[in-house]
Amino acid sequence: MNQRLQPVAADEAVPTTVVVDGVTVGRGSRVRLKPSRRADIFDLALVGREAEVDAVEEDFEGMLHLAVLVQDDPGRDLGASGKIGHRFFFTPEEVEPLSPDHESASHRSRVLVAGIGNIFLADDGFGPEVIAALREWPVPAGVHVVDFGIRGMDLAYRLLDGFDAALLVDAAPRGEAPGTLTVIEPDLPPEAGLPEAHAMDPVKVLALARRLGDGRLPRVLVLGCEPQVRMTGEEPDVVVGLSEPVRDAVTRAVPLLASVVDALQKEPLRGFGDPPPERAAVRTKNESRKGESL
Repeated sequence: MNQRLQPVAADEAVPTTVVVDGVTVGRGSRVRLKPSRRADIFDLALVGREAEVDAVEEDFEGMLHLAVLVQDDPGRDLGASGKIGHRFFFTPEEVEPLSPDHESASHRSRVLVAGIGNIFLADDGFGPEVIAALREWPVPAGVHVVDFGIRGMDLAYRLLDGFDAALLVDAAPRGEAPGTLTVIEPDLPPEAGLPEAHAMDPVKVLALARRLGDGRLPRVLVLGCEPQVRMTGEEPDVVVGLSEPVRDAVTRAVPLLASVVDALQKEPLRGFGDPPPERAAVRTKNESRKGESL
């Protein structure tokens, strides 16, 4: 039986976890929803759905509720940003932990997978295309997949949302053959200009996030693809669609991304303020992979 929660006293801090059926549930825990018969029609429509706990919150009467993000909600990233309609609230009695190992769920590494790029500039749309290809990927607990496109300011603020690591997916010219995939850990310059409201310069975005976060960021990796067609945005016409080698790279990027995310969730993570570890890179060309594993 679930614990019966009493109202939180005015002088008490809101707890970050609750116990459900003997399992500690907190941010990052995966649960199955079982709303009570008294729930409204919107909650009742979610019976049996899987969700991830985003936070433990207190209502106006001092009762605790779990704020959850429904696993297969296409607008899940909006819920993670606190948007109404994609963040749902249930009492601890209305959820069921999916496995007994959720006692350590509050310590699970949280990873942001961010697709970035402009779909109207040919191969610059690599990042959004990879995010679209991930629709059938079973997203692990604690992983948030978002297509940011050219919304640099949004990405800067999301990097400060308590993630342990972030994987940016982007077209990244490095002098390799078109379609080559590379995983790198970027170095940030001491200073960088502010990102434009409707542009995406990863270096400027990371610099802004570091400034907003008082110098500390989650660990950031970039899964980059060597473009064949490079555009500046100054051309008179837009080009929608990827070149053939970059389009082929999208398919190869999905399993590589999954392996990198798995490594990020398992290994200790660091922020930019800590001593840098040894660099590790993974490159793939056609079906081959070169370099060290992360």
